[in-house]
Amino acid sequence: MQEFLEAINAGASSEEFEAIPIPESYRAAHVKRDEAAMFEGVESWDKDPRKSLHVGDVATPELGPNEAYVAVMASSINFNTVWSSIFEPLPTFGFLDRLAREGKWGARHARDEHIVGSDASGVVLRVGSAVRNWKPGDRVTVHCNHVDDQDPTAHDDSMLAANQRIWGFETNFGGLAELAVVRANQLMPMPTHLTWEEAAVNALCASTSYRMLISPNGADMTLGDKVLVWGATGGLGSYAVQLIQAAGGTAIGVVSSQDKVDLLHSIGVEAVIDRKDENYQFWSDAHTQDESEWRRFGKKIRSLIGEDPDIIFEHPGRSTMGASVFAVRRGGTVVTCAATSGYMIEYDNRHLWMKLKRIVSSHFANYQEAWAMNKLIDEGRIHPALSTTFRLNDVGEAALQVHHNQHEGKLGVLCLAPEMMMGVADKDKRERIGEDKIMAFENHAASLGKETRR
Repeated sequence: MQEFLEAINAGASSEEFEAIPIPESYRAAHVKRDEAAMFEGVESWDKDPRKSLHVGDVATPELGPNEAYVAVMASSINFNTVWSSIFEPLPTFGFLDRLAREGKWGARHARDEHIVGSDASGVVLRVGSAVRNWKPGDRVTVHCNHVDDQDPTAHDDSMLAANQRIWGFETNFGGLAELAVVRANQLMPMPTHLTWEEAAVNALCASTSYRMLISPNGADMTLGDKVLVWGATGGLGSYAVQLIQAAGGTAIGVVSSQDKVDLLHSIGVEAVIDRKDENYQFWSDAHTQDESEWRRFGKKIRSLIGEDPDIIFEHPGRSTMGASVFAVRRGGTVVTCAATSGYMIEYDNRHLWMKLKRIVSSHFANYQEAWAMNKLIDEGRIHPALSTTFRLNDVGEAALQVHHNQHEGKLGVLCLAPEMMMGVADKDKRERIGEDKIMAFENHAASLGKETRR
């Protein structure tokens, strides 16, 4: 891959990239099939991704006709990487084995190692015979919606496709590697003012937030909407609050420390709730929720914005869903995409049906939604939430930080890129947009004395 790196840094032509042979192997972060039971009997919190995530050479797969090889300059950590690394809720090799039953190209994915990672920025090295819109040398970001466009279920909303999968989680050959195999309809133009690591952290979380809030497939937010965001400085929430502001809404951010309150204030979010300082106890015990705490929470929201929120951006799941259903306004919408605190949720259905509220489910984004979000980032309307960047060899440590919620925003990972702050194509544009905005999360982390470059 070193020859490709030199060609990328030299701005090589498409023909020059095509003249460089694809290596027979490449470095990648992966989990091993024969270690899938290594954490049996260990509590989830104590499972250590540093023990299960390996970085080493893996064999390069054959390229399919609708696919591209991408030299991955940088990637990022998502919760699905954590789930893969701790084999919860189940080992991901089952996903790969089911994909293998779909034919020749699917069979490549059933390996003894699962190469993980669902984000990437990089450069196209080769394209399959059926690829029309991309060529070697194109600088791209990669979104993680892996679908078969020959399946009729994929053609209204591809997230409803019968065989829709998340690349690098339910497929192999993911982005935490020096090389990735992606379908052509996962590729998007890399924002020209961003570095490799800044461009790499956006696609999964930003596109998910876009679908949840802006798309008609989600909450379909309108001008002036008041939107409460749980985990407003996390990977999803950090993009949600930016989208709300850009769309003319009012964001109410919920966070867990004064440092995070300060971060939200620094990016223009005025209404912020520090749930740790307020000491909300929505569950009085493991089986009982406390409605008086819901009411206290609702009163706090109204003290900040004067009314109940139109939309609640929900992803913690069990710990917060009861409060979300209660607190959203009559006729309002709770939009949910995950359940990081537990997926067996409970809420008082009377507050849902008698007040005509809605719960809308959402999962990643289709190609149009991901493309629209990428365009907003390229225009400088939405900024990366990158706080810390690791090297590929330290991917286990990065995953551990996400597992233990020790991070803000997104954690980037340098893959083929040798250093940070490389890859900016349009420096004048970067200056116009402003590094203070682009690097807000990293600058905040640095102001707290945190190491931002590992």
